[in-house]
Amino acid sequence: MTKLTNTQTIILTAGAQRRDYIALPLPKWLAGAAAKMAVTKMIDHGWLQEVDANLRRGEPLWRETGDGHGTTLVVTEAGLLAIGIEPVAVKTIVASHGGASAQPEVKHPNLRRGTKQALLITMLRRAEGATMPEIVAAIGWQAHSARGAMSGALGKKLGLVVVSARDDARGRVYRIALPA
Repeated sequence: MTKLTNTQTIILTAGAQRRDYIALPLPKWLAGAAAKMAVTKMIDHGWLQEVDANLRRGEPLWRETGDGHGTTLVVTEAGLLAIGIEPVAVKTIVASHGGASAQPEVKHPNLRRGTKQALLITMLRRAEGATMPEIVAAIGWQAHSARGAMSGALGKKLGLVVVSARDDARGRVYRIALPA
C-alpha cells in the first residue's frame, strides 16, 4: 500500500475533487520551499504531473515558463489510485493539456497480503459484508479499533467509503460501498 504523508493526502484529495483534477491551489499553510519540495516528490512518484496551463480558462499557475505561458499541476491516475479512487478520465484531461506523452506509467497501490487491514478490506468487500462481532473474531481487534481502522485507514487514507446498515438477523452490517 502506498504510504502518503498528510500533506500529500490533502493535495491529492483536494485535486481529485476539482474540475479537471487540478491540484492547485495548494493549502495556504504550504508555501515556498516546502511547497516546491512536496510537489517535486509527488511528481517523482507520478502522483502529480506538470502540464501547460490554459490561461484563458483561468487555470491556476504553478510556475511561469516565459512568453506569457505557465504550467499547472494535475493529479494523475497514479495519484488517484494512491488515495484509493478509481481513475476515470485523467488521461483525457492530461491529453487536453498537451501532456499525454509525459503521462507516467500507472502504479497500482499494493495491499500487503496477510495483514489485518487486508483481511478487514476483504471482509467488507464481500457481498454479505461483516458484522462487528465477525470482524473482532477474525482480526482480534477490539470493536473501537476496528471502527477506527474503517474510519481512518480505510476512509481517510485509502478513500474507501464504508457504509453500514441494520440487518434484522445479523445486526449492523458493514460494507465497502461500490463506486457509483
